[in-house]
Amino acid sequence: MNVINKTIELGDGRTITIETGKLAKQADGSAMVRMGNTVLLATVCAAKDAVPGTDFMPLQVDYKEKFSAFGRFPGGFTRREGKASDYEVLTSRLVDRVLRPLFPDNYHAEVFVNIILFSADGEDIPDALAGLAASSALAVSDIPFNGPISEVRVGRVNGELIVNPTYKQLESADIDIMVGATIDNIMMVEGEMSEVQEHEMLEAIKFAHEAIKEHCRVQMELTEAVGKTVKREYNHEENDEDLRKDVRDKCYDKAYAIAVSGTDKHARAEAFEAIITEYKTAFTEEELETKAPMIDRYYHDVEKEAMRRAILDEGKRLDGRKTTDIRPIWIETDFVPGPHGAAVFTRGETQSLTTVTLGTKSDEKIVDDVLVHGKERFLLHYNFPPFSTGEAKAQRAVGRREIGHGNLAHRALKRMLPENYPYVVRVISDILESNGSSSMATVCAGTLALMDAGVQIKKPVSGIAMGLISENKGKNYAILSDILGDEDHLGDMDFKVTGTKDGITATQMDIKVDGLSYEILENALAQAKEGRLHILGKITDAMPEPRPDLKPHAPRIETITIGKEFIGAIIGPGGKIVQGIQEKTGATISIDEVDGVGIVEVSATNKESIDAAMRAIRLIVAVPEVGEVYEGKIASVMPYGAFVEFMPGKDGLLHISEIDWKRLETVEDAGLQEGDTILVKLMDIDPKTGKFKLSRRALLPKPDGYQDERPQRRPAPQHGDRDRGDRRGDFKKRDRDR
Repeated sequence: MNVINKTIELGDGRTITIETGKLAKQADGSAMVRMGNTVLLATVCAAKDAVPGTDFMPLQVDYKEKFSAFGRFPGGFTRREGKASDYEVLTSRLVDRVLRPLFPDNYHAEVFVNIILFSADGEDIPDALAGLAASSALAVSDIPFNGPISEVRVGRVNGELIVNPTYKQLESADIDIMVGATIDNIMMVEGEMSEVQEHEMLEAIKFAHEAIKEHCRVQMELTEAVGKTVKREYNHEENDEDLRKDVRDKCYDKAYAIAVSGTDKHARAEAFEAIITEYKTAFTEEELETKAPMIDRYYHDVEKEAMRRAILDEGKRLDGRKTTDIRPIWIETDFVPGPHGAAVFTRGETQSLTTVTLGTKSDEKIVDDVLVHGKERFLLHYNFPPFSTGEAKAQRAVGRREIGHGNLAHRALKRMLPENYPYVVRVISDILESNGSSSMATVCAGTLALMDAGVQIKKPVSGIAMGLISENKGKNYAILSDILGDEDHLGDMDFKVTGTKDGITATQMDIKVDGLSYEILENALAQAKEGRLHILGKITDAMPEPRPDLKPHAPRIETITIGKEFIGAIIGPGGKIVQGIQEKTGATISIDEVDGVGIVEVSATNKESIDAAMRAIRLIVAVPEVGEVYEGKIASVMPYGAFVEFMPGKDGLLHISEIDWKRLETVEDAGLQEGDTILVKLMDIDPKTGKFKLSRRALLPKPDGYQDERPQRRPAPQHGDRDRGDRRGDFKKRDRDR
């Protein structure tokens, strides 16, 4: 067993170790990565040959966390790990987006990368190690790969940039980004920020890249140590250079004419398709059986070249815009009446109908991942149905792309929600048309729908997707604002930036070429800011500020803070009291203990129900005050008076002498009986026993010429006048008189 270890020093006393040769030796490559007590195993396996007809990179990256890694049992009846969580899907995407562009263009064998979390300490965040683990497994394999790569998370805490911060450090970070790169080039950036400036984000990316360079150098040493510098041979494409030249000679000029014509998406697609259809008519059916895949591949390259040359040489984009132009925008709020907020945002041929639903504590999302478990009060769901691009196919379950796009929009908006907002908020973006940057349309429509719902967001947020066309390793380039779908597919960069008027809130960038300089990145950020602010202006023109109030049918929520000793009193035995309040008022009540105090949330669709429920709760938690008047219910009648429940769970004695100004022989003489509701005044609270003395008489007008017919109390004896026994005798006599 040839076990090889390499160590990466992080510079703050922490280390990362990479080990290979001990585990999963039958895989094409495997590596174990450890930082502290966080341990991941990555394996990679590739098919020997490509599936016939495959003309893309069939890569599958799966990140999986074992609950045993943190000493936990999975939930559910089966008590075993099931489908991937959103967090696992997002981590898989982070790794996939860096690896995929670095496989050779003509390599089409199926490649499977599996990353498994086997140990965790709850401090270090494992997704920051997943890219390093996957690349290390590729580095010790013979699979062709133009790496190595690594990924790191960078957080800024109190103005200081930190590589791979802990969960606790990240809680107070105003920058949280994940960066993936080779030793030479940035490949991927994704993260969220608290309205930071462009130069601050660029500084964080550069900081991350310096750490990644060391990761890559160590992996190169690892490749040398295991002797995998020579990769396997493969032949996954059949090519005919004469045919390639013929396709270009006969199709390029026609494709270029369409590229500069400025037509819309579907007309342009039909025109491009007509060119290749006409070209294929020169071949017999027998010839096309073998040549059609090559013709399609070569024609794709022709389209790509025509689009890129039109931009670089003439500054003309596929839809006729200049590089900095934003497509026309139209907006409509309060679009459908049922949701609590709704807006349509349309930019060119991309359209989002976004709705907002406001809920109560019972609507919180329960998060039960291996290392992250709690509740989520802000949800954003993104849906991308096939009809949005004119495809005739059924809509299936939510895919990885939808989870990723929804997460980006969620990050863009979440820091703009009001602090301690009592509502659970669900934003749903349904993409009805798509031709580029539907995730950014979701951010814009989400902002509008939140404001339409009366959510008092701190500031409106807009988003824009930027593209890049470059050649000669970035010496000649054009940055494109508000890219089309084809510009994303055929271009070199997809760079999404969201933010308010004061700074960036989220970003996502994927680079598809080598040689992206920081100068290009800086220029792209500056151009993105101009476009983002232009779109933000359209949003604020349509809706300058949130509606002052919620829609009439939205739930109303009020909260009250109580001492934790009152929680049980409100709930009552078996929930009897709280259920009774809910049934009587029609309100929904939730109670939670936070930081040693009780938080009571009362919600209903009308204020009357909330007010009634709040009155009932305040009565339970209120402290009785001498001199206050209460509405009470006679709980029981005794010969000497009645016991009145004047507050929930609190009753006092209404002595027969305190019922009326006139002398009564029985309680019933005053027309009172058990179950009656009366007003009483709290006259006294016994400091020793805590018993309450009530009076009804004190609330009644005193009759004219009234003379008190009750026996008068004797004055209390002065100290020393009598011995203790005599005083006790006086007290007993006084009790008999009463």
